[in-house]
Amino acid sequence: MKRIALFLLTNIAVLVVISIIVNVLGLDRFLTAEGLNLSGLLVFSAVVGFTGSIISLLISKPMAKMSTGARVIDGSEGTTEYWLVSTVKKLADTAGIGMPEVAIFEGAPNAFATGAFKNSALVAVSTGLLQTMNRDEVEAVIGHEVTHVANGDMVTLTLIQGVVNTFVIFLSRIIGYVVDKAIFRTERGVGPGFFIASLVSQILLGILASMIVAWFSRQREFRADAGSAQLLGDKRPMINALARLGGLQSGELPQAFEAHGIKQSESRFLGLFASHPPIEVRIAALQGGAH
Repeated sequence: MKRIALFLLTNIAVLVVISIIVNVLGLDRFLTAEGLNLSGLLVFSAVVGFTGSIISLLISKPMAKMSTGARVIDGSEGTTEYWLVSTVKKLADTAGIGMPEVAIFEGAPNAFATGAFKNSALVAVSTGLLQTMNRDEVEAVIGHEVTHVANGDMVTLTLIQGVVNTFVIFLSRIIGYVVDKAIFRTERGVGPGFFIASLVSQILLGILASMIVAWFSRQREFRADAGSAQLLGDKRPMINALARLGGLQSGELPQAFEAHGIKQSESRFLGLFASHPPIEVRIAALQGGAH
C-alpha cells in the first residue's frame, strides 16, 4: 500500500506545482489566444502529464525512506537483519534482478518496494510485520515485493499515470474553452470562465483517473501474489500471510494497521479507489478462484 500511496501522492503534488507554474507563465493563454490549438494542447498535456509521473518515480526511493523513516540495513546488525537481507538476496537472484536495498521501518505490519530501476530498487518491511508473522510468511511478503520489482510495476504505473494525467489536462482545457465560449461568451482569447471550468474539470477528471490507476494497481497485486508463490515454490505461505493480514487467523493486527488501507473497505464505491483488492479475493485467486 505504501508503495502506491507514496507514488500517487508525489505525482499529484508535482502535477499541481507544474499546473500552477503553467498558469503563472501564461502558457494556457498562449494555447488559446487565437482559438484552441488541439495538436499543441495535446503535446503540452503529455509533457506536463508525464513530467509529474517521471519525477515522482525518480525520487520514489528517497521519498519512501524519508516519509517512513526506513533504516537501510546490510545484515550485520543482528540475526533478524542477517536473515532478512539473505532472504531478499535469495529471492532477488531467483527473480533475476539486482540486489535491492533492504530497510526496516517502525510501524504496524506492512511492506513495500519502490525504485525507478529493477536493479536498484528498495524493499522495506515494518517491525510490526517481523513481529507478527513467522519467517515463512515474511518470506512470502518479501517475495510479493520482489515480484513487483521484477515485473517493473513502478515503471508500468508511471506510464499509466502519465497517460491518464495527459488526458485529464487535455480534456479539462477543452471543457474550459467550451464553457468560456458558450456560457461566458468570451470573444477573444480566454476569460475567467476558462480557468474556473478547467480547474473544476481537472479535479473531477482527476478523481476518475485515480479510479483507473487504482484498477490497474489491483491487477498488479494479483500478479505479485502469484509471483511470490512461484518464487517460493509453494502458495501456502502467501495465503497464510494474506490471511494473517486480513485478520482471518487468530491474533488480530493493531488498529493502526487498518489505517494503512491493507484491509479494504466493504463499500463498493470506496473499493473503486483501492490500490489493493480485498484480502479474501486475493486468497481466493491464489487458491484457484476467480477474481
